[in-house]
Amino acid sequence: MMQAMVALSKRELIRFFRQGHRVVGSVAQPVLFWVLLGSGFSASFQAPGYPGLSYSEYFFPGILLMVVLFSGIFSTITVIEDRNQGLLQGVLVSPAPRMAIVLGKVIGAMAIGLLQALFFMLAIPFLGMDPSFANLLLLLLGLVVAALGFTALGFLIAWNMESTAGFHAIMSVFLLPLWMLSGALFPMEQAPVWLESIMLVNPVSHALVLIRLPLYHSTEVLLANPDYLTAFAIAVAWAMGMLLLALRQIKRPDCSAPAPTS
Repeated sequence: MMQAMVALSKRELIRFFRQGHRVVGSVAQPVLFWVLLGSGFSASFQAPGYPGLSYSEYFFPGILLMVVLFSGIFSTITVIEDRNQGLLQGVLVSPAPRMAIVLGKVIGAMAIGLLQALFFMLAIPFLGMDPSFANLLLLLLGLVVAALGFTALGFLIAWNMESTAGFHAIMSVFLLPLWMLSGALFPMEQAPVWLESIMLVNPVSHALVLIRLPLYHSTEVLLANPDYLTAFAIAVAWAMGMLLLALRQIKRPDCSAPAPTS
């Protein structure tokens, strides 16, 4: 099982870095969002509870979340490609348990998103933030939890899709609103009541709390903050739930399995 997991994870990473357009696009898109929106809203933005915070600083945790969310989910599109190329059928009939397919694909896609997030974290000192080492560990933990939950969700959706075009269509309609209604673009407190209610039940909102608060509060404050602890519990429950659903889904007989030969 470990050999299959490592092989599938390495394959995801090798495939990503060999496709230069994917590397450039995955870095350029968040940079463009950050620069353009950060510059456009800085003059009129004021974050509740964070006096003097520029929009670029406020938006930065949302960019980190965008990187792990979009990269992790869209990396699972390789599930569809591997099915169409016959590789997935070969893995399914191998001695490796089916669990190795889920974990190998999810870990590989997570690693792609986390590597990109680490690259963007190099900008933290230039934004005037000075998180402690413990806070950086909490930030990384939040990124891992967020990446796990939404990469598993991407796998779950991709497993039931027949074409990459259909996957892109569903994720564009489904994924972008999840991110936009997480508090990444604007504070939840400034939203209308009906919109705030939607944001409260959005799992991406709770993942964002795990990324944003370690950049502005000490570890001692965070570990005593009920909002942070609640968000952590919800994000972990979401991640575990999505992973279990993905494991359950792959154990069912479906069109991914090779047809019996006569």
